[in-house]
Amino acid sequence: MADIPRQAAHRTAKLASLPLGVAGRVAAGWGRRLTGQNAAEINADVAAKTAEQLFAVLGQLKGGAMKFGQALSVFEAAVPDAMAGPYREALTKLQSAAPPMPTSSVHRVLTEQLGSSWRKRFSSFDDEPAASASIGQVHRGVWHDGREVAVKVQYPGADEALRSDLRQLMRFSRVFQSLAPGAEVKPLLEELQERMVEELDYRIEADNQRTFAKVFADDPRVVVPAVIASAPKVVVTEWVTGTPFAKIIAEGEQAERDLAGRLLAEFHFSTPAKVGLLHADPHPGNFMLLPDERLCVIDFGAVSRLPGGLPPTFGKMIRLALQDKSIELLELLREERFVQPDQELHAEDVLAYLAPFVDPARTETFHFTRSWLQRQAERVSDLRGQDFRTGRLLNLPPDYLLIHRVTLGATGILCQLDAEVATRDIIAEWQPGFAEAEA
Repeated sequence: MADIPRQAAHRTAKLASLPLGVAGRVAAGWGRRLTGQNAAEINADVAAKTAEQLFAVLGQLKGGAMKFGQALSVFEAAVPDAMAGPYREALTKLQSAAPPMPTSSVHRVLTEQLGSSWRKRFSSFDDEPAASASIGQVHRGVWHDGREVAVKVQYPGADEALRSDLRQLMRFSRVFQSLAPGAEVKPLLEELQERMVEELDYRIEADNQRTFAKVFADDPRVVVPAVIASAPKVVVTEWVTGTPFAKIIAEGEQAERDLAGRLLAEFHFSTPAKVGLLHADPHPGNFMLLPDERLCVIDFGAVSRLPGGLPPTFGKMIRLALQDKSIELLELLREERFVQPDQELHAEDVLAYLAPFVDPARTETFHFTRSWLQRQAERVSDLRGQDFRTGRLLNLPPDYLLIHRVTLGATGILCQLDAEVATRDIIAEWQPGFAEAEA
């Protein structure tokens, strides 16, 4: 395929085709129902065609559109089982697969970034990509000193495409605002835009990865591949072979699922305290389980900088929700801007909305399942329910955006893994504010 489509009009038309296509299929589905056809079969057919279009459009566009698709992929666990099959397949593809760029483009980028004699830096280089990411693809090679390496090469035009997609997203801010009247939507989208644009410079990603690798050098539970070379659009790291989380999700034994889940939960909760950074791109394509039962983590383009560790606000929120202290919980949410001053909310409604989300901390171990996540998704998206009305009036302060994204994304992966994890102990050890004695 050619490089990333760059023209804004072309990309906008393709992105616009997604909701239009879905609407057309749903309308056709209603027509078929009126003629007496089976509703379940029609729903499954609509889901299959929508998933197929989603993969085709987002996969071709790459850039911000594909990043959006990858972010969605961790939430497939929340889609009801009857409709999840096609989405699961299409969205999981987006985590690690996209049409490759031509070999000539790969060589051109390597020449621009590593110099005309770039081939001398490798003993061998495989022109066939080993994997695809949202704004780049990964090739396997052997460095001149004999080390096996992963070479991530950014798609030509990725920067223009990502910026174009993000501009489109900003134009939809009024639509998002109408869906969530209690939220400060524009600053939230601006924060998202800033963080995503950072990912275009692989030197930033390389610095992030070096920081993680230094902290986790010789760690008994976590492996972060060393960075060997970096440039704005190319990064070379050590190659690590393990079992991808996608494979464990598809066919892993229960013990393997539980181990993967525990390591993932520990990694995400502990890194702000250990590293001062939070890996902020949680989807199964970025995690592997190694034969020695360690977790390998890759792709450090998106991080949240937390030099003081995780903010204690989340720990306090979890603790107050567990203790059914609705009034104190609402006061804390107002103090921390999760509820804006002009929003009228009842403390009991806020507690009822948040309490089920803290279920993983209620018991010694918690079994993360798709059905549990589906219940939460149905509960907060039921237009007739109080939880839906409450959720629309809550705000997500921009400085909590990436932490929130990681929490949701990691929870989605744990549910895909069907893992049983001692979450409460992990939260108690690493989440400030949770285990504090009451004042």
